[in-house]
Amino acid sequence: METITRFLQDTKQSFFLFGPRGTGKSTWVHENLKNALFIDLLAPEVFRAYSAKPERLREASEAHKSGSTIVIDEIQKIPELLDVVHQLMEQRHGWRFVLTGSSARKLKRSGVDLLAGRAVVKTMHPFMAAELGNLFSLEEALTLGLIPLVLGAPSPKEAVSAYVALYLKEEVQMEGLVRNIGAFSRFLEAISFSHGAVLNISDVARDCQVERKTVEGYISILEDLLLAFRIPVFTKRAKRHLSFHPKFYYVDAGVFRSVRPAGPIDSPQEIDGAAIEGLVAQHLRAWNYYSGESCNLYFWRTKSGNEVDFVVYGKDTFCAIEVKNTARIQSKMLKGLVAFKEDYPEAQACLLYRGKERLKIQDVLCMPCEEFLMNLKPDKPIRFI
Repeated sequence: METITRFLQDTKQSFFLFGPRGTGKSTWVHENLKNALFIDLLAPEVFRAYSAKPERLREASEAHKSGSTIVIDEIQKIPELLDVVHQLMEQRHGWRFVLTGSSARKLKRSGVDLLAGRAVVKTMHPFMAAELGNLFSLEEALTLGLIPLVLGAPSPKEAVSAYVALYLKEEVQMEGLVRNIGAFSRFLEAISFSHGAVLNISDVARDCQVERKTVEGYISILEDLLLAFRIPVFTKRAKRHLSFHPKFYYVDAGVFRSVRPAGPIDSPQEIDGAAIEGLVAQHLRAWNYYSGESCNLYFWRTKSGNEVDFVVYGKDTFCAIEVKNTARIQSKMLKGLVAFKEDYPEAQACLLYRGKERLKIQDVLCMPCEEFLMNLKPDKPIRFI
């Protein structure tokens, strides 16, 4: 696959670069930091050398002049290296450190404080549609997802199926994050039914036959591995009784499809609906992060059943977005947005759907989902005109 320019921007200071496996962290570093000293802890011989002698990093650094950039790939493999990095930064030798990783969990468990704020934290997300440009296909994104490792594989269909298995083997099992890998595998499947839905932990625990506390721990592992996220209910200036449980999403539509079981009684329409909602969610998260995290992402759901999939709220942005897996719009689909606009008339409202034309119905803009995703760029605010 050709190299795609990413929206992630470099910074002159030291930083952590986290992101799920396969999102292109190493590729970005090699493309943007060509003259850096690159220490790849996934290489067995490099891992052995630095795990046996972490202070070797000082020797390697001193061989480079002040102002040089030093990249340590998959820093969570040897958390002890952060102590050496911290010392070198304290001594003000002028080196800049870029530390990549697919999880901060092991660093936190080791008592590491992520360099006491001396390095900012950046996150790499799956591709955005605007990054891919003409290469973006909504249909493929809903089936295969947008993780670069998957899309760049010789057989993307096989790669997306193997992606979660890779995490189970390399991140969960090898690092000993869970005692019962079988129960965790059942959990991954059980919670896939909660993708794009209000999360009921008790129901998930019942489905995978483990205790509620265990499920809470499993969800925490998924979030630390950057494989999933939750969004809370929008409660500002609330005028109605609202739901209080968050919604759950896998980080990528392809990851969701790979773990969501589908049998004779499963509706393809229902699975596609959850996939397209998750696709919009991952784009909104990436857009917000690359824009400098100026907004917060919520959803809105009243006890009476009115719901809006996403509320984007920030200093200069306030919009409500509903996502429908349909090519034809019915007036009842606008019920949640209309109710939200009654409570928050200053908010913009938009319904994203699988059709091809823009429509204005009940003061709500109905826009093709693909058009919205293609126009979502970090340097542009969300505007529905």
